Amino acid sequence: MAVALQKFSLEGKAGHLEGLVYVPDEMPRAIAVVAHPLPTMGGNMESKVAVILAKTFAELGCVALRFNFRGVGASEGEFTGGEGEEQDLIAVTHYAQEQFGEELPLILSGFSFGGYVASRAAQHLKPQHLILAAPAVGRFAMPAVSPDTLVIHGEADDVVPLSAAFDWARPQKLPIVVLPEADHYFHGRLTQLRDIVKKHFSGVAL
Repeated sequence: MAVALQKFSLEGKAGHLEGLVYVPDEMPRAIAVVAHPLPTMGGNMESKVAVILAKTFAELGCVALRFNFRGVGASEGEFTGGEGEEQDLIAVTHYAQEQFGEELPLILSGFSFGGYVASRAAQHLKPQHLILAAPAVGRFAMPAVSPDTLVIHGEADDVVPLSAAFDWARPQKLPIVVLPEADHYFHGRLTQLRDIVKKHFSGVAL
């Protein structure tokens, strides 16, 4: 299956938003929207984790979008700490549904701060699947999530300690896939991250 990478743009509540979309040459199985890490720490849609997540969803046959939050790259506006970024993610999702079909299943995904934003947006968008890589629990007020959410965390994460992830997950009885010795950015472990996501969807009817 061939996949084309295309630029896209739309008007969000804070102005212009830019992004990239992987479009399969066959009927897509789902729409996947990926949120990047903290803008104030240099996070953008070219984050290696955000890129590998989007590529993985594309390999699974999804239309996969990654984009820059407001105030990042050519996206207009200013960082708000979550609320505005949630609006951006919702706007990109609605754009994708208008372009590729509202009937397609929806996957929301995010890395670090992007995981926090995706979890917030999930309360409104009700995706069929939520995939979080090293979500920024403890740093932001992470909401509760669906019990079938896939959470992947590094054992040696020095930005969001694994203990904080368990403190958030434990009251929800939420399982976490732990990568031994992996750091926050999954350096040297991106292939494993990809494989975990693919395994999660093996045999799953999107």
